[in-house]
Amino acid sequence: MLQARGIRIAVATCALGLGLGLLGVLSAGHAADGVAPSGFVSTSGKRFVDGDGRPLPVKCVNLGHWLVPEGYILDFETAKSPSAIYDLTERLLGDAASDRFWSRFRDRYITEADIRLIKSLGFNTVRVPFHYEMFVTDGDAPTISGTGFQLLDRLVRWAEDAGLYLIFDMHAAPGGQTGINHDDSVGFPLMFYVPAHQDLTVRIWRAIAERYKDETIVLGYDLLNEPIAPYYDTWHLNPQLEPFYRRLVAAIREVNKKHVIFLAGAQWSTNFEVFGPPFDDNLAYTYHMFWAATTRDSIQKFLNFSNRYDVPLLLGESGEASIDWIRDFRELHDAHGIGWCFWTYKNMGSDASVVVVPRPKEWETLLAAVNSPKSSPGSAKASEPARDVLMLALDGYLENIELENTTINSAYVEALGLPSSTPTAIGRDP
Repeated sequence: MLQARGIRIAVATCALGLGLGLLGVLSAGHAADGVAPSGFVSTSGKRFVDGDGRPLPVKCVNLGHWLVPEGYILDFETAKSPSAIYDLTERLLGDAASDRFWSRFRDRYITEADIRLIKSLGFNTVRVPFHYEMFVTDGDAPTISGTGFQLLDRLVRWAEDAGLYLIFDMHAAPGGQTGINHDDSVGFPLMFYVPAHQDLTVRIWRAIAERYKDETIVLGYDLLNEPIAPYYDTWHLNPQLEPFYRRLVAAIREVNKKHVIFLAGAQWSTNFEVFGPPFDDNLAYTYHMFWAATTRDSIQKFLNFSNRYDVPLLLGESGEASIDWIRDFRELHDAHGIGWCFWTYKNMGSDASVVVVPRPKEWETLLAAVNSPKSSPGSAKASEPARDVLMLALDGYLENIELENTTINSAYVEALGLPSSTPTAIGRDP
């Protein structure tokens, strides 16, 4: 159903019942340093600078899973992509119940309280992965309109109040830019083969850039997440990446000359050999690295690129590893003046996230249904009693993702070099 795919999602603000302990956490860091920036962030040589020309060391966390659901975060073994996850909940629950679940999920997973908490922990930026479908209406001739704009509008207001910068990241582009589950493709980067997909990508980015052109809280736009996986015709596709970036940047600059634009390398955002000299005076280059050595040689090729062209770098995604590795890799980047965005802010039962969501009591029952042959396409829907039990598990998940029911992973926060005096729990004991 289109509603479940985030195209027509209710965006009413969810009122959180916050305990006194949470209010204390949120009020810290929300006063003097919670003032919205007075000018636009820009690039200056190898640095980002704020509106007053002061260096801005980017300390960022990704809002993963919110607008692009990922199966691994839910412990789903086969339903990995957003579409597969939506299809699965529709089969198990029915269309109406599935639509209600995802509407409530988006209103609860990231709230104003989450944004204030992120600021209070010492981050200055959040990266916002999104699915292109949230910005178009369905049909043979898609129009640029969707609840994605309302969700980002709300987020911009929250971020302004908290004094927290935003980077918008197209995580799932039309047709798929990567060719794997997290871009919601059919398993191939069709965007580079289908002109209509490219045209729609350009239209969406132009519309986003125009809508937020006067927002100083928006740091910039990460045009394509991890384009061109290493499995797919790289010899043919890699030469197409920078020309398409040029087209996207030109469309954005027609309506918005103020915001930084981030260009991600090919092959999981690791290959900068696809790039020539910068073609815009407010570009930055972003790479992703997981499970690499925490020594300079791991990032030397990116440092060489930055030195050659005098441009800033951003570690757009990293993490999902031990606390020691996260600390060492973060320190490596700090030592070389490279900003970072760790993955991810909120996760269920994970030691590698800022906020830990407790697993609902009924979750194993849900996983038994989700990860069984009954959950495969074309199978019969779950029986009515089973559907009731599954809905109970999902309702438990919706309750547990509310910030007052989660736990702050203080070891993770400390590994990122952020304040270590943060309380370890919000609303419940760890």
